[in-house]
Amino acid sequence: MDSILEQITQWLKEMLVAAVMENLTGLFDSVNTQVSSIVSDVGTTPANFSPGMFSMIRSISESVIMPVAGIILTFIVCSELIQLLIEHNNLANFDTWLIFKWIFKTFVAVTLISNCFNITLAVLDVAQSVISSSGRLINASTAIDDAALATIEETLLEMELGPLLGLYLQTFIIRLTLFALSVVIFIIVYGRMVEIYLAVSLAPIPFATFGNREQSQIGQNYLRSLIALGFQGFLIMICVGIYAVLIQSAVLSTDIISSLWGVVGYTVLLVFTLFKTGSLAKSVLNAH
Repeated sequence: MDSILEQITQWLKEMLVAAVMENLTGLFDSVNTQVSSIVSDVGTTPANFSPGMFSMIRSISESVIMPVAGIILTFIVCSELIQLLIEHNNLANFDTWLIFKWIFKTFVAVTLISNCFNITLAVLDVAQSVISSSGRLINASTAIDDAALATIEETLLEMELGPLLGLYLQTFIIRLTLFALSVVIFIIVYGRMVEIYLAVSLAPIPFATFGNREQSQIGQNYLRSLIALGFQGFLIMICVGIYAVLIQSAVLSTDIISSLWGVVGYTVLLVFTLFKTGSLAKSVLNAH
């Protein structure tokens, strides 16, 4: 009878060890995939990220938003001319060079609004160049090598049935947690790119305000926000680099659960810092 119970216990142990090893083998797959894709996704320009989406955004902006920006620019230019006449006593004390100044300001404003897409893309290209340069210096690997897995399996075979069952449940929970965190990472990275597309689609309107000293603050804040969106990608790369260093320094000791929950803690820290990159970039550039 004892031998039968021992065989059943051994069979259950082997089954649980196999289940735990399966959880551990694929434990970091979802997070590894998302972290590794950050380097390529964040370092991609809006035009290359999704050419079809970018073409649609540009078409809508030029056909729908540009006429609105033209109306705003016309209002600002006319307001500037009226103000110019009033300030100089209805041309009684008027210098000829002021009209040439107004014409030049109008020309610059029209040029800016006509080339707003090229300007916004140039800003984002500069940020993308910085991100690409930093990406080459970052190693984002969080995989567990085969030697570590073999050591873990030997440790598991020496454990009793009860602790093995508890270990299986915890590794299962950790696997679900890391999968959920990988989804959050995906949302943050792709959400930034969608935010860039939204900002680019409205570019003509803030560019139309540069012709007026008071209203130009709208355009200046837009440019600061656009630069912040671009360099948010750089901060994301820094977060990934810090995460990679922390994960590589994590030691999978005989206390497997403690080590795994430590890795989960690092991943939660990564997600938290990724959430903070947007507000940090805007605060540095005084954008709101």
